[in-house]
Amino acid sequence: MRRRAAVRVGVAALALAVLSLAGTAAPVGAAPTPVDPAGADLVSLAVVDGDLSMRVRDASQLVRNEDGHTPADVLLSPEGGVTVRVPDNPQFSFLGTAGRMVWSLTSGDAGMPGFDTTRVERGAVRGDAVTVSLTAVEGPGRFAVYTVTGLGTARQLLGVDARDVSLPAASRTPVVWAFGEAGDYRLTLASSATLTTGATVTAEATYQVSVPPLRPGPALPPPAAAAPVEPARQSPLTEAKAPAAPRAAPLSTPSMSQPMAVNAAPAAAERRVISDGHVDMGPQLVGGDWTIRIKDDAVSPAVWRELADVVLHAKDNAKTKVPAGSDFLGKEGDEVWVLPQGQLPGIVWPGWNTQHESVVSGIRGDVTWTLAGVDGPGRFTLFLTKPFGGADVLFDSAKALPQQLAIPLNTHAHGSWAFSEPGLYRLSVQMSGTTTDGRAVTDTKTLAIAVGDDTDPGPGFGGGSGDGSGDEAGDGRLPRTGESWILPAVGGGLLLVLAGALLILAARRRGRAGTGAITTP
Repeated sequence: MRRRAAVRVGVAALALAVLSLAGTAAPVGAAPTPVDPAGADLVSLAVVDGDLSMRVRDASQLVRNEDGHTPADVLLSPEGGVTVRVPDNPQFSFLGTAGRMVWSLTSGDAGMPGFDTTRVERGAVRGDAVTVSLTAVEGPGRFAVYTVTGLGTARQLLGVDARDVSLPAASRTPVVWAFGEAGDYRLTLASSATLTTGATVTAEATYQVSVPPLRPGPALPPPAAAAPVEPARQSPLTEAKAPAAPRAAPLSTPSMSQPMAVNAAPAAAERRVISDGHVDMGPQLVGGDWTIRIKDDAVSPAVWRELADVVLHAKDNAKTKVPAGSDFLGKEGDEVWVLPQGQLPGIVWPGWNTQHESVVSGIRGDVTWTLAGVDGPGRFTLFLTKPFGGADVLFDSAKALPQQLAIPLNTHAHGSWAFSEPGLYRLSVQMSGTTTDGRAVTDTKTLAIAVGDDTDPGPGFGGGSGDGSGDEAGDGRLPRTGESWILPAVGGGLLLVLAGALLILAARRRGRAGTGAITTP
């Protein structure tokens, strides 16, 4: 097979490694395609016309709902990776002994890669599951794929001691790809499922990764002092209680990667309680009007809905106990309802995004998400789970409001939404930005979440909404709550916030409002 030139200097070593591929490699003379793993679906499975396929879909392809790349034709760029040390925590023993250096394929600056079955519809395969197997590993060190739950529990999916994993249909699982030594790796993955007809379908793919020398970052500097919100940047809040508002958001459903502007239909008037299926909250700039809506992926094609027409229902299957070291959720052993950062079957999965094409093309700079008020029977917390345990708290109603989060354009993000008591919660959410012609736009809506099996979602419908005009927040404001405002020290604010070098990235960004668990599918 002819040697192929590297696409760029930064991935030259990977390009040379790909030269050894045979069989499914790109046609002779074709340059391999460099792919940034951050926010990409490295294992994207689909069942189409009775066949099972396995592809690599980068973040831009996810937005456009494209089929993606053949894995053997791809260079997984190592430039966004990071070296860290295995924590002294038995949850991560599959990575090696505590203190040992490992390398992660992504640093988390642009999101965690995923195992994706959103194009395997429920009912298309028996058991609504696809099996992925690690059939061969060639390389100098240990390799593992794992995920972390909302409360910091690591679960190995593939590796030396885990050769097979069953993935639920119509879901996306954020994962960490970790390597124990520098050098070139060749990973062969196989997938299989049984169609409802009884026929077994399979697919296989080979991935190439070139791990650079493992060099941990310098010692972490002392954390910077938290910065207060600048009043001039906040829309005025009223102390009067606004009417109850509904708001929906969250769960996993087929097609969290459907293109926003193409596959998502205009806002629907139907009222909907969402207790399952993936939903994102995000702004739109349509006809000059700026408004926050909910993208409901629980239906196909996806539909944009008004927040007043949706209530999210977090049922008791989301209830768990506060673990040790999670004081931001309550006392150890207390009950808490958690809608997790990563998908769990049957539990709603909250998300937010700035991917609508009107926003990507019409807004300059970040979108600012402000939590302006919380009305409910208990404490609300939105946090990110680090891949080695621990949490970065983005919003906390135990602190005084408003609180802010800066979200880059073309972002798709997920965090864990926690509620300390059952009942109806109304979150006053504001999203603001600056148009490309310099006009300030702001909208405030109310997101309603019913927590607990015995909580009636009905009263959550019909909340206030902003006027979308630009300078002033609209209706839907709730009273300020909490003790004292401190901007969350988010450590770069991304889904995969790794220790060491990653926290240094955070220190460099303290001047900005914290950013969320960022992915860009």
